[in-house]
Amino acid sequence: MDTMRDRFITTTTRLLDEDPRTALLLAEISRDGFERAEQAHPHRVINVGIREQLLIGAGAGMALTGVRPIMHTFASFLVERPFEQVKLDLGHQGVGGVLVSAGASFDWPAGGFTHMSPGDVALLDTLEDWTVHVPGHPDEAEALLRHAVAGDGRVYVRLSLQSNSAGRPVTGSGFSTVRQGTGGTVVAVGPMLDSVLTATEGLDTTVLYATTVRPFDAAGLRRAAGAGRGTDVVLVEPFLAGTSTAVANDALADLPHRVLGLGVGRGELRRYGQMTDHLASHGLDAHALRERITGFLHG
Repeated sequence: MDTMRDRFITTTTRLLDEDPRTALLLAEISRDGFERAEQAHPHRVINVGIREQLLIGAGAGMALTGVRPIMHTFASFLVERPFEQVKLDLGHQGVGGVLVSAGASFDWPAGGFTHMSPGDVALLDTLEDWTVHVPGHPDEAEALLRHAVAGDGRVYVRLSLQSNSAGRPVTGSGFSTVRQGTGGTVVAVGPMLDSVLTATEGLDTTVLYATTVRPFDAAGLRRAAGAGRGTDVVLVEPFLAGTSTAVANDALADLPHRVLGLGVGRGELRRYGQMTDHLASHGLDAHALRERITGFLHG
């Protein structure tokens, strides 16, 4: 199976062929994958080099002319390093664009903390009018990317090497119900779904699947929580723990409820290891998730 990043390259190459409004801006990362596209569309495939602030600024400038820019690099260099440009060049100027990241929270542990970005979604939460897609499979990444490029707003598509075993239909909005129960609700975000399904096997819980986390599907969470015996909610996110806790609490503000936010901890893991080691260390593997989820729901 190809990776989400592989699918991003093939899909974006097709989009450049199909839609003359589309442009791609790179900061060296993934350039080799776009050699054919660069030759076919030299004025719409631009590599700015290792200049991430320029990546965003140039994309925003192109957006001002009516172009739909796709800006791509590692998450830590796409959201964190040029955050001022994301805030001002896109947000303050009121123009749209599509940020597509690679690397996620710890896809490449050997790269060290400079190449890790568990706080990217939380950082975008400080800005207004961002749509955030977190696909859990390459098929979903393709569908959500096409959805993002077809629009005009500001969209972040967060890609990861971690993937579920199968893709699911995605629409670019709302949560889908994967399993129905009455003893609490677990929201699995993107590539966390397979682990959540294993962790909750045999439990009387509802499992919701989220590939679009902003806007947050408050109505969908309320429906799921209201269908059970209580309003205990567990959020399992592949980024900073607690990122969506506040919006979940807001969704249930008029109901008695409890919310547990599981995700990547704030402590830096200074041993490289592998991606699976980081998942286990942050309590995001299926075994740890079962203990944490059952401890909360039955505590």
